[in-house]
Amino acid sequence: MKFRITIRKEGVPDQERVVEAASRFAVYDQIEKEGGVVINLREEEGFTLPAWLLINIGTGVGRSEIIRTAKNLSVMLSAGLSLSRALSVIERQTSNAHLKAVTAGLSESVKRGSSFHEALASYPKVFSAEFVAMAKAGEESGSLAASLTVVALQMEHSEELARKIRGAMVYPVIVITTVIVVGILMLIYVVPTLTNTFNELGVQVPLLTRVIVALSSFLVANVLLVSSAFFLLLVGAVAFFRSRFGSRITLAVALHLPVIGELIRETYTARASRTLSSLLSAGVPVLEALSITREVVHAEAFAKVVGEAGERVKKGELLSSSFAEHAQLYPILMSEMLAVGEETGKVADMLRQVAEFYEEDATAKTKNISSIVEPVLMLLIGAVVGVFAISMIAPIYSLSGAF
Repeated sequence: MKFRITIRKEGVPDQERVVEAASRFAVYDQIEKEGGVVINLREEEGFTLPAWLLINIGTGVGRSEIIRTAKNLSVMLSAGLSLSRALSVIERQTSNAHLKAVTAGLSESVKRGSSFHEALASYPKVFSAEFVAMAKAGEESGSLAASLTVVALQMEHSEELARKIRGAMVYPVIVITTVIVVGILMLIYVVPTLTNTFNELGVQVPLLTRVIVALSSFLVANVLLVSSAFFLLLVGAVAFFRSRFGSRITLAVALHLPVIGELIRETYTARASRTLSSLLSAGVPVLEALSITREVVHAEAFAKVVGEAGERVKKGELLSSSFAEHAQLYPILMSEMLAVGEETGKVADMLRQVAEFYEEDATAKTKNISSIVEPVLMLLIGAVVGVFAISMIAPIYSLSGAF
């Protein structure tokens, strides 16, 4: 069997190569004898492409599988199983080849004496900084099972909120895409047929019809050019939205939109509150928790406030002060609850309540968006159908009048 592995040796950069062995464990033994550690392993199927041709699309391990793994580990550790044995059980049970390789690597690292959070840190694309920090805090406090339960619940809440928002967006995207595709097909196949009929009968067509006919003629005559331009436009749009400048502009515009802007604020507030609450409740130091939360929040404008809060805490100021000065991003309720938490010594509990409140509110707003978008989409469809109908029916009425 062939395996593509990434090897880590002290003092040299990580190396990736393909080795042939009877099993995964034979690979680990072989590399260990060479003085290295396998940090990533994947079974090769068929021929392999050169490394410079490989494109990293994803880890092959979904968030739901990571959540399930964290929960299962927590249950088994609570039942008294050792960490390496619990990882071996998960490796045998999972049907995901990528997760199987990851858990095998984690198990081997733990057996060699590595701490669990260090083993997790070897897979940064699979386990987030938050997950690693929670595991570290759990190991240091002797409550790894409880920490894994907390991080699993935190990820579950975040995933549930993201899924509901994505679900609210699916319907309008499908409708708009369908309208565009149908419109293009009509321009390419239906309009030319009617145009030929009008030309043969010498019908004088109105301005709207002439515009539609001109657009149809251009599409038919330049299908390759239009397709290439559309593809380049799509690629350019994706690149723009993913760029730092583009994401900043997009966020600034979205924050000023009715309903959408408030939904974005509440979503990021819930994410920041939930992450910070989970880290603090697990015993992670405040500055480290803020640093990790900044990475999790990701959106530059919101993450900047979290980073500023960390700088202020270093100077001995209150955590709530930074959020209070940015009420246009983080609602006043968050800073007020933080202030109460700082006075009572229950910051993590207050943040958890903030997260729960805004998660529920954001969920309700996604339903409102659906009810607002539906009539707008109906008007859009009606407008498109009306334009085509009027532009094509008007000449037919002119033809009937001539007869």
